[in-house]
Amino acid sequence: MHKSPDDWTAPYRAVIKGCGSFVPAKVLTNDDLAKMVDTSDEWITGRTGIKVRHITTDNESTAFLATEAAKRALTDANITGGDLDLIIVATITPEMVFPSTACFVQSALQAKKACVFDVTAACSGFIYGIGIAQQFLESGRYKNALVVGAETLTKITDWSDRTSCILFGDGAGAVVLESCGDGRRGIIYSTMSADGDSWQSLNCQAYGSRHPACKELDDPKKIYMEIRGREVYQQAVRRMVETVTSSLDYCNLTTDDIKMLISHQMNARIIESAAKRLKLPTEKVYINIDRYGNTSSASVPIAFDECVKKGKIKRGDIIVFVAFGAGLTWGANVIQY
Repeated sequence: MHKSPDDWTAPYRAVIKGCGSFVPAKVLTNDDLAKMVDTSDEWITGRTGIKVRHITTDNESTAFLATEAAKRALTDANITGGDLDLIIVATITPEMVFPSTACFVQSALQAKKACVFDVTAACSGFIYGIGIAQQFLESGRYKNALVVGAETLTKITDWSDRTSCILFGDGAGAVVLESCGDGRRGIIYSTMSADGDSWQSLNCQAYGSRHPACKELDDPKKIYMEIRGREVYQQAVRRMVETVTSSLDYCNLTTDDIKMLISHQMNARIIESAAKRLKLPTEKVYINIDRYGNTSSASVPIAFDECVKKGKIKRGDIIVFVAFGAGLTWGANVIQY
């Protein structure tokens, strides 16, 4: 059943109260990569749109990046860690096997009353996190939630593989969500989907229970990400277009109503292809992969924070988050900011 704008009102809505992002200071340019593998700036830019990516040092962990982004989001929202009821960290490069990265963020923020956990949905993780937090806030169970996307993908990158090492960067982005009765403002709709049959398209197999640390790997490269580029490209474009279209249809909106589409930054060509199929003009599609590379779950919140800080979106605008990633997973959030 389609919803009209009048149906968006609810006793409680999950409203974005603040946002923030953080990336490491160290950068790796395409020219730097050309000295490591057989590639060039022209080749990388033409196929991915990437020019520069930020990479962590040995002393910078996922929890560190997540905490820095979270602090900026809390400042922007004008609240403290002690005000948080929920912390969700989306990541596939956690601080350690356990406890969750969210526990380390909670400790750093002194968010003593917050329920905390991680979400492992790869590049779709932040979208999933927003959808999950939405349920807690709309039910009235919690007042304030922090959702973070944080990754240190360069720590699981095979730097000898010219097809994949060019893609990834490190970073974190965060939003603070508040449960409030503010008319139609807030998250209008969230959707999450998956296809576990296609897990081999994107994966990192070690060191889970299938390939535990106590046993020698049959292929030492299983500690790195494996990507089947052509399969991912085709699936990503199709799923993103389907998801955005169905989400807008559910909300009785069209692409004309969107101020900005903020997609996971996996590849500029994928984003541009999806935007073309959606018939979205260039000014309604935000792309910053040239400056960060693919930062997985961190890419949407980093891009959103940039959009806000640059004044490209303002309060009342309708924006759409969309992502596609390993799992395979995909999803979208329709938000009246």
